Amino acid sequence: MADDGSILVTGAAGQLGAVGRTVTRLLLDRGLPVRAMVRREDDRAAALRAAGAEVVVGDLLEPADVYRVVSGCRRVYFGMSVSAGYLEATVTMAAVAREVGLDALVNMSQMTVSQMSIQNTTPSPQQRQHWLSEQALAWSGLPVVTIRPTVFLEGFFLPLTGPSVRDRGRIELPFGLGKTSPVAAADVARVVAAVLADPGPHLGRIYELTGPRSQDMHGVAREYSDALNREITYSDIPPEDWERELKRAGLPDHLTRHLVTMAGLNRAGRYDRMTDGVERVTSRPAMSVREFVSLHADEFGGRRSRMSSAVVGLKGPRRRQDKKRKRGGSGSRTVAGIRLPWQTLPSQRLIG
Repeated sequence: MADDGSILVTGAAGQLGAVGRTVTRLLLDRGLPVRAMVRREDDRAAALRAAGAEVVVGDLLEPADVYRVVSGCRRVYFGMSVSAGYLEATVTMAAVAREVGLDALVNMSQMTVSQMSIQNTTPSPQQRQHWLSEQALAWSGLPVVTIRPTVFLEGFFLPLTGPSVRDRGRIELPFGLGKTSPVAAADVARVVAAVLADPGPHLGRIYELTGPRSQDMHGVAREYSDALNREITYSDIPPEDWERELKRAGLPDHLTRHLVTMAGLNRAGRYDRMTDGVERVTSRPAMSVREFVSLHADEFGGRRSRMSSAVVGLKGPRRRQDKKRKRGGSGSRTVAGIRLPWQTLPSQRLIG
């Protein structure tokens, strides 16, 4: 492909709210030329093309595809969903980038890598691959900017707490009393877009990204309550039950081990993290849990009016009279007692 100075964005056709898709939009809004890499031609690819992106189809695990897609671009955003082939994809991208030459490679890693070393890893094969990928990129000599977010609100908290909050008014996770500071993918995308727009000042840097507050799940539940104007509580479910339900749901072993590890690290206090990376790069503070839940109130069961809340407070809990929404079907699985679309977990980034 001709060298037209385009910025390559991988994973550009991700789920609504995914980093690659949002980065593409933000760069196009800045008037920058974007080459959007997708896995297949579909409605999402058509929407990217209609928005002004050059859409290219390719597989990050196919070196010839990666070479074809990268050629002609000087800046690249590399991100990939939780996948057993993540390390292979990273090394393939690095080999191609060295061959064609880049001004900047923005790599989506994860924050747990900051706690890892040769003698201190985790049971998650995904986290190990992220650590090894960062090593490989460091050896490559490429102009890399590393983005290390903590757990995503969109990819983890929305699909895994939305159904239980909607149906039972509870967040049901095996996090114990561990603290966490989830970050919005929208904020991570703003950081990535800012770096890609002007990579020079950021080359060689590592940006660790969290939300604005680290708190235990009871604190998170209070933010849900404030956003939805109804009481939301936290129920600490046994880790063994969580793992058993994940396996019963038929999730890939690679993804299951990653989720189980994330829960264990949360219980151990390893997600008690706080940075100002989002604000330092974008000059805007990171979105809070309350703000995020407010934006997605419908998916958490809707916001209750103050008057109806007062009535419930006076008369006690009222049984739901409306019929339960019809959920499930061939495109969903039960995870930890809740019903959620199968595609929300493997296709969206969870990070950690």
